[in-house]
Formats: sequence, structure tokens, C-alpha cells
Amino acid sequence: MAATATPGAQAPPAPVGPGDLSGEGSRGLPDARSEPKQLPELIRIKRDGGRLSEADIRGFVDAVVNGRAQGAQIGAMLMAVRLQGMDLEETSALTRALAESGQQLEWPKAWRQQLVDKHSTGGVGDKVSLVLAPALAACGCKVPMISGRGLAHTGGTLDKLESVPGFNVIQSPEQMQALLEQVGCCIVGQSKKLVPGDGILYAARDVTATVDSLPLITASILSKKVVEGLSALVVDVKFGEAAVFPNQEQARELARALVGVGAGLGLRVAAALTAMDKPLGHNVGHALEVEEALLCMDGAGPSDLRDLVTKLGGALLWLSGQAQTQAEGTARVAAALDDGSARGRFEQMLAGQGVDPGLARALCSGSPAQRRQLLPRAQEQEELLSPADGTVELIHAMPLALVLHELGAGRSRAGDALRLGVGAELLVDVGQRLRRGTPWLRVHRDGPPLSGPQRRALQEALVLSDRAPFAAPSPYAELVLPPTGAQQ
Repeated sequence: MAATATPGAQAPPAPVGPGDLSGEGSRGLPDARSEPKQLPELIRIKRDGGRLSEADIRGFVDAVVNGRAQGAQIGAMLMAVRLQGMDLEETSALTRALAESGQQLEWPKAWRQQLVDKHSTGGVGDKVSLVLAPALAACGCKVPMISGRGLAHTGGTLDKLESVPGFNVIQSPEQMQALLEQVGCCIVGQSKKLVPGDGILYAARDVTATVDSLPLITASILSKKVVEGLSALVVDVKFGEAAVFPNQEQARELARALVGVGAGLGLRVAAALTAMDKPLGHNVGHALEVEEALLCMDGAGPSDLRDLVTKLGGALLWLSGQAQTQAEGTARVAAALDDGSARGRFEQMLAGQGVDPGLARALCSGSPAQRRQLLPRAQEQEELLSPADGTVELIHAMPLALVLHELGAGRSRAGDALRLGVGAELLVDVGQRLRRGTPWLRVHRDGPPLSGPQRRALQEALVLSDRAPFAAPSPYAELVLPPTGAQQ
């Protein structure tokens, strides 16, 4: 698949100016000095397709953060935005308001070029952040990753890390700076100090069917990154049946919004488009994904996971000027996985964020079997068998995610407890030849056996064909760069 831009040895692209986000110039927002409007009026304006001024948007975010906005009003505004949309200027204003709803992070000036981060729009089995943050730290970067919890059927990075006993996702800005000094990375959640406005809206989106709103996604992602003071950001924008956007063109629209709004805010953003029709890697579920992340940091693990980690990391090293080419950056990240330095940083991060140092050491130095004993485990395992001979053409991610959600691996309401040991292991690869009766999926569950509908849904996720075995393609499709980047 052709890339939108393939970086070479040229200098990384510089952000475009604030008034040139979409190539259309800036119309400017209405005068921000007008009288503040009440929430019902703001909701009505957006419901009826009107534009909100920067003052309107700031007023709404302020009401959300200060508790003046009722839950019904927050949900109504989110749905109005989902149905009517926002232009790039409104989206930029929302991003700024959310970013400024809490404390701004400030780092030593000497770190400026080293500060990088990555964000994903969410997928099934996507544990890239768990591997990439420590790998980048091992390459000399500072990675202050503010992450999120699960949305809809997708797993959340924070939820996965909390399957490690003692891991604390809430860290003060002072604690984050200490972690960056000592380890080079941290993965934290929003708190009352850090982007609190987005934390409230993020949880509300999950339960109001507004997860797929392009301006809400853009503002949510970038607000958390603006406060980090980054040199460069790569956003992994998923497309496919188990992604927020079903096709590559819709994902490209989000990618361009992220790149454009980010540039207007002074943030160098690139967006990688990656396929999410099949699960990423072999393991889905919180503790199981931590196991697989550690396997990747052993220099092993599934090839699709390693490929995505190294390519995204290579793009970040290049964008931030720490590698001459994207290929050089990719090779450096791969070396950090193979020589154990990424795993060493992960161990330090675990200990630095509340995990008992002995447990962190045992988890990172142990065998896969030993690691499983140290993490939450489901009570039962149940295997599904191949119904026929054939080559694995595809394993649909969405049915797998929905069944695991029913089994307790996901939330239906904000604040729901998760079953951290529930999950599934793919026992086969796409492109592999299977014989009838061979186990292809192992489900880890806490409750009763799978129901008939659940078993049927999972079996239908396995697509077999008559063609010869083949190598599965990389999920990495293209990289969208800022408008002033060199195009080839």
C-alpha cells in the first residue's frame, strides 16, 4: 500500500501556521467578548447546526469541569456534536479549552527535542503503547504518555497496566517529571490536575454512543498531548471493521484533522493509518496483553505487533530529529527490543509507578509461564476447534471483542469493574494451514461455559479458504505528514 509520504534524509516537517489548518485560510471565531450563554442555549445552537464561538466552547468545558453541567446536558452536547460536527476552528477551540482545563506540564528546556508520544484510536489486542513507551525511553526519548481507558469494544492502555498488581496510573506532574528523569517514560491517566475536562467527556462518550465523532476524537487526543509539551506525536489511526472508522478513507479524514489541528496548536503530528480487521497480535484481554507486550520486549512475539511498534517508533525518532531517516529510527527501536533495554525500562516504569520492585523484576525476567502466575488469571479456559480443513484467511476482530466484552473484559457503564484475567488467545496465524479439529482459539473466562450464541459468534470469526498458505500483510498502511512535509 502506498504511503502518503515516505520520509527520507530530509529535515522533518515543521508545523503549519495556525491560520492554515485546512488550506482554506482562517475565518476566525466570533467575538469571544459576548455575554456568556447558558448551557441549554449552547446545546440548541449545536443541535441546530450552528457554530459555537471560542467563548461558547470554553463556557461549556468550564461548566463540565466545575460540575455545573448535568450529565444529561453533557450527553446532549456530545450527541449534538456527533450529529452536526465541528469545523477545524471549533475543534481547535475545544482542544485548547480541554488542554487548559487543568495544570500545564512543564519540563526542563533541555528535554525539548526528546519529548515524544504516541496515541492510538483504539483496537482489539492493541498493546503497542506498553511496548513502545519503554522502547523509546531506551532510545533516549522522554515519553510522558497520558493515556485512557477502554472505549466501547476497544481495550484501554490504563486498564491493561492495572492488571499488574500495584500499578498506579495516577501520578502528579512532579512524579511524572521524576519518572521521566529516572526511567524516560511513564504511562498515566487524567486526574483532577491533568486535562480533567477530557477525562469527564471521555467517560461520557463511552456510554452515549458518541465514540466515533471526529471532532471529539481529535480534541480528546490532542488536548492530552498539548499539555505534554512534545517535540513530536504519532497517532495510530485504526481503520477496519473493529476500528472507529470502517474504511481507510474515513480514517484518513481523521488523520488529516489531527495533523491540521495539531499544527495549528504548534504540535508536530503525523498519523499512521493501520488496519484493524483482525486482532493485533495473538492475545486479547488485559493481563494476557501485558504478557504479550513482555514477549515483544523479549525480542519475540507476533510479527505484526513488532512491525507496528518499530515503524511507529521509527517515525517518532525521525519526526523529532533524533534519527536521520525513518528507517534508521525503526532499526534503533528494533534493537531496543532485541537487546533487552526496552524491557529494562518497562521494569523500572512498573516499579516507579507503584509495583513492588521484586514483582516487577520477576515479571520482566520470568518465563511466559512464570509471568502468567504473577498476573490475574481467569478461572477457566475453553478451546474452540477448527470446523474444517483450510487456510486461515482472516480472524474477524469484532465478534471476538464483543464476546469478551460480554464476559467482563469491557465496560457498559463508566466505572464498571473489569475482569482483568478474561481474554482470548489466538492459537493460529492468518495465512496458516489448519486441519479440522485443531484448536484455534482459547478463551479465558470466569463465569459459566460459553453460550451457544457466543460459540457461534466466535466460530464465525474464523474465515477459512482453499488457497495456499501465505504471509500475513503488515497492518501498517500509510503515514500522513503535516502539509509542509516533503511529498514523494
